Amino acid sequence: MRQMYGIIMQKMTSDIFRKHGVRTYGLVRASMAGSSSNPYVLYSDLYDHRQFVRALINSSFSGILWCPEVRDGKTPEDFVRRIQTVCFSPLAMLNAWASGFKPWSYPDVEGIIRKYINLRMQLLPYFYSAFARYYFEGIPPFRAIQLSANDDIDINVNAHLNEDAEIDDQYMAGDSLLIAPMFAGETTRKVYLPKGVWYDFDTGERYEGGTIIEIYVSLDKIPVFVKEGGIIPMMPALPHMPKAGEKVPLEIRYYGKTPGTFKLYDDDGETFAYEKGNYCWITLQVSIDEDGKCVGNVVNVEGDWEPGYSEYKWKYINQGMSE
Repeated sequence: MRQMYGIIMQKMTSDIFRKHGVRTYGLVRASMAGSSSNPYVLYSDLYDHRQFVRALINSSFSGILWCPEVRDGKTPEDFVRRIQTVCFSPLAMLNAWASGFKPWSYPDVEGIIRKYINLRMQLLPYFYSAFARYYFEGIPPFRAIQLSANDDIDINVNAHLNEDAEIDDQYMAGDSLLIAPMFAGETTRKVYLPKGVWYDFDTGERYEGGTIIEIYVSLDKIPVFVKEGGIIPMMPALPHMPKAGEKVPLEIRYYGKTPGTFKLYDDDGETFAYEKGNYCWITLQVSIDEDGKCVGNVVNVEGDWEPGYSEYKWKYINQGMSE
């Protein structure tokens, strides 16, 4: 009954918004796999950071969105680590009504917190496209490694996975970003990289996959790795989303030395016009020329919606270098 109540409540509230022709995106405390088509994120009042990350990962097996809310971060370090995680989740929510802890409660780390809030805004074109695939194809935008790595994971030879055959502290955000959260008290961690080549999101450092790496991580960093050939579209760190018809420049980061393609989604962001085809898919493509240099192009725009981007600026990242 608890789960059914959650679905009924979601339908009731979303129907109200639909009558006004405006989308919504909210929080619920009761849900189930049958509600995955509703625009809501599940959360709870569990406060353990590891439990939040585990719930985010496990929920993806049911196609449910989970919010690892920032709440009860009792130290500057804990607060930063929770902020870093929630900025790579379905909903970047700060729940401070009970604990009273806010980003400006810790002046010494306010700059780090601001950095990740801004990064969240910059990554919205990438995340929005991942959510579009969730709607059109049913692929969870944030999901367990097991849902992306396929047969890459071998528990018979990977000692890191022998216990319960689980990876419950790292996950995928979209197709190209691997997120490995840090927890308070940690300065190092192990990360399982699926087969292939991976790059550090910030530095471009190259890693061979199909193995476990151990890395040192400073407080101002959450380990984020980009799959070889990954294309990451990023907008300016605005204080709000651009309004329908407002155009912004797009920086497109490309990691690697092999051809890559990304389908960038766009619509008005507010109404249900997308249900009538008023949206577009922009194909971003990187090829390698005869001299081994990366060449990025917008090769196709499909759909009735005019893209909300004023320019496309390409940035090629490989081996810690950008071209």
